[in-house]
Amino acid sequence: MLSYNQIAYRGLPVCNPVEPGRIEAAVAATGLAAGARVADVGAGTAALAVRLAQRFGFAVTAIEYNPAMAALARASVTAAGAQGTVEVVEGAAADVLSAMEPPQLIVALGATNITGEGVPTPESAFGFLRRRLPPGGWLLWGDLTWTAEPPAPLRQITDLTNIFTDDAGWKAAAAAAGLELAWSELSAQETIDAFTAATDGAVRTWLEANPQAPEADGIRMSADRVRAVFGFGRPYIGFGLYLFRAPA
Repeated sequence: MLSYNQIAYRGLPVCNPVEPGRIEAAVAATGLAAGARVADVGAGTAALAVRLAQRFGFAVTAIEYNPAMAALARASVTAAGAQGTVEVVEGAAADVLSAMEPPQLIVALGATNITGEGVPTPESAFGFLRRRLPPGGWLLWGDLTWTAEPPAPLRQITDLTNIFTDDAGWKAAAAAAGLELAWSELSAQETIDAFTAATDGAVRTWLEANPQAPEADGIRMSADRVRAVFGFGRPYIGFGLYLFRAPA
């Protein structure tokens, strides 16, 4: 059965509210050469994994936990002709990263349950990822960022799946894990608005065309929840992109 994510993210260049060009700018700052090993955690449709492979010549492991999204990712890789440079691995991020050779770059944008503990704190997430990097390895992290103190109900809702912090909090948590900040940027509000409009619009269009689908009620509930969070939370929610490096 289809899920909200499969509908909302299909066709997007990045499954998060950040411009693809800003991701490429951050990745270019690493100076990694073609052939570098990269892990894309929570790869979604694998659109970003394909982009990194084609733009930089990286060998990318796209890690996706959800079986339906992993199937969509494989289809995207095949459609792009990127089978030789992008491998989709279905499984929990913690298990896959622990089993594979440490990648030179880990990309984790909007990833959930990255440590395998359910809802990791920023400190535990960065600590886990730091241990998965080789000396001098890179982490490109992106996630929602509080731009102002959120109302308690909004924080309670978001804390069910992820524990977010503000810009200074992300940087402090990474520093506590032994990661050095090399580059950071907050998405413009226009970028966030465009992303939420695109995902909501895609889902609403699907719901109008498929009102009797067995998964329609669940998808509508997810769409209503996301719309409420970003609508009510607009004055408080941003998106931060951070490039960190492990000590050499």
